[in-house]
Order: sequence, then C-alpha cells, then structure tokens
Amino acid sequence: MAQHDSVSAEAGAILGELGIDLSLLRADGDGTISARSPLTGEITARLATETRDTVNAKIERAHRAFLEWRLLPAPRRGELVRLLGEELRAHKDALGRLVTLEAGKIGSEGLGEVQEMIDICDFAVGLSRQLYGLTIATERPSHRMMESWHPLGVVGIISAFNFPVAVWCWNAALALVCGDPVLWKPSEKTPLTAIAVQALVERAIARFGADAPEGLAQLLIGGREIGEALVDHPKVALLSATGSTAMGRAVAPRLATRFARQILELGGNNAAIVAPSADLDLALRGVAFAAMGTAGQRCTTLRRLFVHESVHDAFVARLKAAYASVKVGDPREGDTLVGPLIDRAAFEGMQAALAEARAAGGVVSGGERVEVAGEAAFYVRPALVDIPQSAGQPDVVRRETFAPILYVMRYRELSDAIAQQNDVGAGLSSSIFTLNMREAELFVSAQGSDCGIANINIGPSGAEIGGAFGGEKETGGGRESGSDSWRAYMRRATNTVNYGTSLPLAQGVVFEV
Repeated sequence: MAQHDSVSAEAGAILGELGIDLSLLRADGDGTISARSPLTGEITARLATETRDTVNAKIERAHRAFLEWRLLPAPRRGELVRLLGEELRAHKDALGRLVTLEAGKIGSEGLGEVQEMIDICDFAVGLSRQLYGLTIATERPSHRMMESWHPLGVVGIISAFNFPVAVWCWNAALALVCGDPVLWKPSEKTPLTAIAVQALVERAIARFGADAPEGLAQLLIGGREIGEALVDHPKVALLSATGSTAMGRAVAPRLATRFARQILELGGNNAAIVAPSADLDLALRGVAFAAMGTAGQRCTTLRRLFVHESVHDAFVARLKAAYASVKVGDPREGDTLVGPLIDRAAFEGMQAALAEARAAGGVVSGGERVEVAGEAAFYVRPALVDIPQSAGQPDVVRRETFAPILYVMRYRELSDAIAQQNDVGAGLSSSIFTLNMREAELFVSAQGSDCGIANINIGPSGAEIGGAFGGEKETGGGRESGSDSWRAYMRRATNTVNYGTSLPLAQGVVFEV
C-alpha cells in the first residue's frame, strides 16, 4: 500500500489552494461540529455552525437578492452558471480528490461527481435560453392564450453525504438560471466539500460582476436544526431535500402547513431482473457496479436481484466470485474498487441487517469487516445474500439498508419478478437485463416497473444529467436535473390577451350590462 499524507493535511492543502482561510477549520467552543474522514476516522476540521438567527438573516438576504435577480434576463443569469462551470473545470482534480477524502469515493467516482456538476452547468446554460411556455388554442376570436414562467423565490437545498456536491449543483444550476437564489445546507458528514464549492461559486460571482446581488448563493453549516429553519421559514419558496424516507416524512408535513413547494429525493430499495435471454457478461458487470459501487451508498444502489431459475446458479456463482475478488481498501489507491462506509452507524446497520437476513433463512457471502486503517474506519467486503424461495421477501429485504448488501432471489415468471420488485415502499430505480423485446417493452410499460427510473441492459445506478432524476411512492416524487425538471423552480402564469374590440366570454356565457 502506498504511503499517504494524513487526510486532514491533504484536505487542508486543497482548501488552502482554493483560497479558504484555514483558521475556519479550527473553530472551538460551543456551536461547532467536527468533520471526520471515513478513510481513517480522523477529525479533519472543527467548524462553527449557524444559529437560527443567522439562518434567518441569510434567508432574508437571499429574499432581497431574489427581488433583484429575477429582473435579470435569463441568458444573463446563465452566464453566471457558465462561469461556475469554468471554475469547476479548472479545479476538477482538487475537488474530486476532496470528495474522495471526505465521502470515501474511489478516485474515478470522485472525479465523476465533479464532472456531473460540470455537465449540469452546461445543461443549465443552454436552458437559460429555453425557459419556454406554450401558446394555447382559445375558443374566443381575437384572443391569445399562453403560459409564462417566472422566477419562484428562494430555494433551500439540503444535500446528503453520498453525493456531497453534485446534488447541490443539480438544484443550484437550474435555480440560478430560473431566477432563484439558493441556500445550501450540506450534510454535517461532508461540510468541507461544500466549503470548497462555495469558494468556487464566489469566484464565479466575482468574475460575473455587479449584476449578482449579495446573498445570491449562501452556505449554511450545521445540523438538523439548520435544516428545520429552512423548512419552516415562509420566505423559502422551494425546499429540495435529499435523505432518508424518515426524513421526508418529517419534512413534508411541515412544508405542507405553509404550502411550500418541495422536491424530495428519499429512499430507494432498487431492484434488477436477470432474464433467461440476458447477456450474462453484460449483466455481471452491470450488477457488480450497481451493487458495490460507492460501497453500496448510492440512492440508486442495487439492493435486490431477481434471477431467472434457468440461469440462477451459473450467474450467482460468477457474481460471488466477483464479490470475493474486488479490492476493498483506501480509495486513494488506484486499484481499489470499494472504499469505506461513511461511519460506525453505517457499519452497525449493515451487520444488523445481515443478522436479520440470516435469521430469515438467507445465506450470506461476504459482509465481514476488512482491516485497512484502524478501528475508527469501517471498511467491509460487500455482502451477497441468497434468499430461499420459501422466504419470499422478508422484512429486511423490503427495507433499505444503506450499505453494500445484495439480496438475490430466483424467479420463474417475469410477472412475478416485476410484482416483487414493485412490492416495496420505495420506487426510485430499476432495471432488467434481457434480449427479449417483449420482456423489455413490458418492463417499461404501465404494467411494468413502477419506479421513476426503469432501465434495460444497464443497472439501476449511475444516472446521467439529461434525464429527470427521481422516484415514486416513498422516494418522494421529486424530480431534479434534466428534462423539464426546471419547472419546479419557477411559477406558471396563464395569460389571456384580448386584442379585439368585443368581449366574448368563455363557455358561451352572456352577461350584458
């Protein structure tokens, strides 16, 4: 194993290169949080946190920024996002490395997350010239009916540790071109990447010039109470929150009490089906990445696998060999494929799930802790669990565990596999491996997968920015990133224009005065 500098030293060097005052990483006293790296478990920084009062002040500042920013033409707003994309390109390697240090992603995944930010900036810049409404046929002569889209207001963003920077950018890039200021509350597990991104945002704003009002993009460091302040404040027009289904159940009613808009990206107990006609080499690679990538800590991680009985034994044997062969280790090592779990709680949750699976009759391969960097870091070998047909889908299978556990079940009829796939609370992502056109088309039809993402011959993980990202049921129903997700960040007005000299009423109503 190569020798590396301490994580805190390397992270500090990256932040220093971005011009961040390193004394900010050494706060003391009350009102601080500690940042830890999952690579070693070491504390990398102690950061001062916001209070309710400072959060409220920043929200008011953002609202004042909204009153100015909404007046700027959208293509001009897009110029700011273009400049942000340039900053991200220039600092891709540094920011990608920081993602590895703080979230535990292997090098290519850390860089890939920054590339995702660059991609959504490119998308948003083009979008800034395409915020279009419809012209609608009207029954009244000499009238025109149309819809217009206008900036919505302050957007609050609560992001999770597993994609510490990309999900912010999905939201922020669109919100900014749509005319909305953004307030970002990152996960308390990954604050340093957020501080780094905020520094790049401020560089882009400085280059953009005086058209950017103060308070246009702000960062909020802190715990749950900071998120609650965003949820409850009447001047936060839209809240986009990524996290667990339990978090969504707590947040949604509070937003509903004040009729605020919400984008919720919650749990995802994702499944894949391997059909008799599948290209098994392709399926093996697709399943392996989807289930083991990011140490099983993606929203779209593959957690349930249904394999047709005719190919089950041969395919699962190959899959077990792949599980046993992948290198688990420090993600800074070039040949590592599986890095650490984020913390002790994730490890303990995984071990509890495996114990429950064994009690339900499951046969577990892998799942043991791997010694890499001492007792404070939690590396594990991904686990594959054979579930007997007689067990159906036990409760532990129907419940998402945010760790690299893949439950494998056999099926005979495709309709049964689809029914079992859909028979869970979450509805984020899904896939089928098949060369049978009828099976493929059935899977993506109304009687197929009930998820927001349904793929054919690729795994459920690794979405690109061009499509809308999100899911149904307990996943929350929100959509971010591409397609027409931008509409969530704007308000729609229907306009009817009478350019004639008479006043015909709709539906034939007569009202003469």
